[in-house]
Amino acid sequence: MTEEKKEEKKEEKKEAKVPKKFEDIVKKIEELSVLDLSELVKVLEEKFGVSAQAPIAVAPAAASGPAADSVEEKSIFNIELTTVGDKKIEVIKTVRDITEKGLKEAKDLVDAAATAPQMVKENVKKEEAEEMKKKFEAAGAKVELK
Repeated sequence: MTEEKKEEKKEEKKEAKVPKKFEDIVKKIEELSVLDLSELVKVLEEKFGVSAQAPIAVAPAAASGPAADSVEEKSIFNIELTTVGDKKIEVIKTVRDITEKGLKEAKDLVDAAATAPQMVKENVKKEEAEEMKKKFEAAGAKVELK
C-alpha cells in the first residue's frame, strides 16, 4: 500500500465521539483485557436479557435442479408435548429441566398435555430441539417439533 492510501484510511477511521457522562465507563472498558470484555458482555446479556450480536440478514441462495422444488429446512422449532406416557414423574422432571419452571407449573403443563397437546418451549434451535425431543422420549413422552 502506498503512503497516500494509508493516510486516507487513517482519515476515514474516525474516533467515536464519547458523551461526557460515559467517559469514565469507556475509559475503564478500554483498560480491560479481551477475556474480561467477553465476560462483561456475557454478564450484561444475562442481566438485561439482550444479545450483543447484530442481526444478520441472509439472502436466500438461488436453488437449482431437483432440490429447487423442496421446502427450505427449518432451523427454529417449537416443542409441543403430545403424549405423556407411563412415566409421568420423569416427564415432569424433564419439563422442569427444559423450561426451568417450578414443580407446580411443570406438573400442570404435563397434566394438561394428557387432554390436549401443550407447548413446552418456543423458538428453539434445531440441535437443541432434537436434544430435548430425545430427553422427552427417554422419559416415555412423545413430542412434536413444529
